[in-house]
Amino acid sequence: MQSAPPLVPDAQGAPAAGPVQAPPEGLVQRLRRFIPYVQHVRRYWVVVVVATVVGATTEPAVPALMKPLLDHGFSASAFNPWLVPAALMLLFAIRGMAGFIADIALAKIANEAMFTLRRALFGRLLDARLDLFRSESASSLSNSIVHEIQNAIIMLVNALTGLVKDSLAMVGLLAYLMYINWRLTLIVGFLAPAVAWIMRTASRRLHRLAKSSQAATVELAYAVEENVLANRMVRLHGAERAQATRIEVLNLALRRLAMKSSVAQAAITPLMHMIAAAALSLVIVIALLQADRGMTVGTFASFVTALLMLIAPVKRLSQATSPMTRALAVLERSFDLVEHTPAEQGGNHDPGRARGHIAFRDVTVRYPGGSGNALERFSLEIEPGETVALVGPSGSGKTTLVNLLPRFLEPVSGAVVLDGQDVRAWSLPALRRQFAMVSQEVVMFNDSLANNVALGAEIDRERVLRALEAANLSDMVATLPQGIDTWVGHNATALSGGQRQRLAIARALYKDAPVLILDEATSALDNESERLVQDALRRLMAGRTSLVIAHRLSTIEHADRVAVLDRGSLLELGTHAELIARGGLYARLHALSRSGGPGL
Repeated sequence: MQSAPPLVPDAQGAPAAGPVQAPPEGLVQRLRRFIPYVQHVRRYWVVVVVATVVGATTEPAVPALMKPLLDHGFSASAFNPWLVPAALMLLFAIRGMAGFIADIALAKIANEAMFTLRRALFGRLLDARLDLFRSESASSLSNSIVHEIQNAIIMLVNALTGLVKDSLAMVGLLAYLMYINWRLTLIVGFLAPAVAWIMRTASRRLHRLAKSSQAATVELAYAVEENVLANRMVRLHGAERAQATRIEVLNLALRRLAMKSSVAQAAITPLMHMIAAAALSLVIVIALLQADRGMTVGTFASFVTALLMLIAPVKRLSQATSPMTRALAVLERSFDLVEHTPAEQGGNHDPGRARGHIAFRDVTVRYPGGSGNALERFSLEIEPGETVALVGPSGSGKTTLVNLLPRFLEPVSGAVVLDGQDVRAWSLPALRRQFAMVSQEVVMFNDSLANNVALGAEIDRERVLRALEAANLSDMVATLPQGIDTWVGHNATALSGGQRQRLAIARALYKDAPVLILDEATSALDNESERLVQDALRRLMAGRTSLVIAHRLSTIEHADRVAVLDRGSLLELGTHAELIARGGLYARLHALSRSGGPGL
């Protein structure tokens, strides 16, 4: 089996990011973007072309048999009548075998193209800057990789093969027509510019409509995804009618575009038929005028048969622009994602395991489209092995701060430093090996429990079991039919919220990184489970740098220091006791939390 070559462009080394260029307008220019994904199967294209050439050469053979059959087949000195069925059987056997070989080679090309483009696109998703996921919905990206690529490539490859096949058939029939009567053939040729104009105009119109339909489809899919994910909220707020109206508007827009595309495509056929009828009428009139110049019945019938056979490939060629433009309009989205999506850029620094010294130096962060800064000239230094609790009202910048460490966000100004090196100088894989994170958003994969805990690392079953035990999940594992080999399902929805949160903690325990980031890590645990997990976390935190975002007093009170954030700035810093004694914002939040209000 032939292995695929390096991706073009390589998913691990995309072209330098720059302004997204406008897609090329010409059909040929757009097709060139598809070539890199099939160039490693060039020999199969050769097979398709050769088989198609063989099949195309049989096209003129049918009208060629008409001439001797009509001129001599019904006379006394006729040839052996069994030669006709024998010739027809041989003719269609050759055509059938050529078609079979071409179809197999075509399937190989289509599947290799799907594999290569999917690999390139998913590779780009893995190393793309995280801005991509703020501008594209999950449904549109997954739909591009799974469905759009498959449907579009099959449509495109079939259209390209039909283009080659019908072009060769047309050339063969035209050559035969020239051989029989070149004067009549030239008359037919005068209508070629009309055919070319129709094909070009239709191609441009269909491409514009296909691009619009693609955008409308993505928008509709996103709206449906939102409603599926928020189905309880929609029902709770009685928003069914409003959401149905929203979907109705998007659905109607897609229907209008589909009808416009159908009208443009349907108009091609009658126009081509009118041109063919005009050509045939001229040929018949001129042939009748030349009847006394030696044109036999067989010659005339052979010419008209070949001319009528020419209509079919010309018609298919005129319609080939529709599937090609639709397929390319869909694929251009994937091509743009692969070729123009900026990849994350890291440095080369890789010292192995970090000590865990962290410094934020005058860091300012602003989200695109935001009205203000999420962090404003923020500075904080954290010693190796120190536990710092981050406290503040909602929107104060706590999660933004911890997301700077693994470079999930980039500061507008200032520097984030790990062990004396700006995180931008670190190799990205090396940098992210230094952090284990448990956030409020628990994400699990449709895989085994062990694979979810080890996530990306080799599975050490003993370590997995110890991590699960430390996260207070031993009792749950004991009830599973296959233990740690049990599949957890889509996002582990079969587990309770607390179990999913503890499974995320087990994943962080298993990674054993020198820096821990805990964003509401115990928020979904009951008191007993929290006590057990807090004990495990305290043992794990020994000798490790830990940043903890939490509202639970039990978590905050055990921190070495507490950093209080407000509106993106560091308002207070000190131990729990020191901040209580100061009577500032922390003391007020603490008092509110004690009384059951919206405090820490």
